[in-house]
Amino acid sequence: MPELPEVETVRRGLEPWLAGATIEAVTLNRADLRFPFPEGLKAALEGTTVTGVGRRAKYLLMSLSTGKTLLSHLGMTGSWRFAEHPIDKPPRYYEPTLAEKHDHMVWTIAHPEHGRSHLIYADPRRFGFIGLYDDPADSPYLEGLGPEPLGNDFHAEGMAEAFAGKKAPIKAALLDQRVVAGLGNIYVAEALHRAHILPTAAAGRLVTPKGRPKAMLEGLAQAVRQVLVEAIEVGGSTLRDFRNAEGGSGYFQHRFAVYDREGEPCPTPLCTGTVERIVQSGRSTFFCPVCQKLP
Repeated sequence: MPELPEVETVRRGLEPWLAGATIEAVTLNRADLRFPFPEGLKAALEGTTVTGVGRRAKYLLMSLSTGKTLLSHLGMTGSWRFAEHPIDKPPRYYEPTLAEKHDHMVWTIAHPEHGRSHLIYADPRRFGFIGLYDDPADSPYLEGLGPEPLGNDFHAEGMAEAFAGKKAPIKAALLDQRVVAGLGNIYVAEALHRAHILPTAAAGRLVTPKGRPKAMLEGLAQAVRQVLVEAIEVGGSTLRDFRNAEGGSGYFQHRFAVYDREGEPCPTPLCTGTVERIVQSGRSTFFCPVCQKLP
């Protein structure tokens, strides 16, 4: 499932071509994705102008000239792609095994600088969904989300407050969207490895008796930022289905230190460990048992 870097990559690909564009026509090729399309979606979109393309956690937010906001969650296999895109290489829109039958929504858009084109939402497994709100704050999906990990509100002090006294494993604590928004399995594993913290360590062990962050928690906050910034710079990670708005793949999977690297040598300099895999809460966790330690 796309995590923050992948969704941010899609946002950055869409914004230059979509912000300022008028949605002339909307074609819905089915009635639903994971959930039914919002009632009256076609009528609400046609004739409006997209004023901005934002992101909150793992959700895309498209602001409309009517004041409404379209929310898009990509699920596991969802993607937004342009059918025509003026880039300097031939765009790839589909994997060889995919077909146009997975194009569930198509917008005809007219941009004042880039002209007319078609924006396609495709989703083979249909785990993604679309919402439409008068105010994004009305969305239950955005309610209660923690700070953005790349924003000023994310810091070790805030995590210390959330983790104090918690016996839950640090991996589970980081995946809690109320603590930090947008992190998923991949980047939590990579950040914990960079911070040299065992994923099974109790979150509360990273906090002093006075509620202050320990040095390892300071390092973890920095590692989270670093791994996300690096992933965004190379377009996120492509494991199976993720594609950016130009139809291309991400490349951060080639930089994974531990995720999906079970049995391989730990890349930490001078470390003699081998990457191991365990299951936590039904999800795979990858780590090095030598250089990752208890706080």
